[in-house]
Amino acid sequence: MTNLKDQLKADLTVSMKARNEVETSTLRMTLAAIMNAEVAGDEAKELTNEQVQAVVSAEAKKRAESADIYKEAGRVDAEAAERAELGILQKYLPAQLSDNDLEKIVEEQIAVAASSGLTGSKAMGAVVKAVRTQAGSGADGAKIANLVKLKLG
Repeated sequence: MTNLKDQLKADLTVSMKARNEVETSTLRMTLAAIMNAEVAGDEAKELTNEQVQAVVSAEAKKRAESADIYKEAGRVDAEAAERAELGILQKYLPAQLSDNDLEKIVEEQIAVAASSGLTGSKAMGAVVKAVRTQAGSGADGAKIANLVKLKLG
């Protein structure tokens, strides 16, 4: 399997040849963010596939938040542009868990926490941590926290 950074570079070349400006721009910004992450800190390092995926996920989250802000401000054109970029980035991210699957995982982890004596708000941290571990990158952290908070009451 090729690594994600190589896939992004290959797709950038294809989009440039196809003259797809939105995809080219999005991939360039994403690759720039990856390069910034590689040179951040005391010394430059090559990112692992998981770290590259985390950078792509952060970029996708930025696009989603920007689109929501533009929508609230009534800027439909800017929102559409951000949603288009988000769609491009989502091709490189793992599939998100469905709400039902995430809810089942949360309920299982709440039961595990309850069996070890943790209930209510005291269980929040332990349950969120366990759900994040089990769900991996297939679920948004804020979504997990909100669902756990709702279920714990």
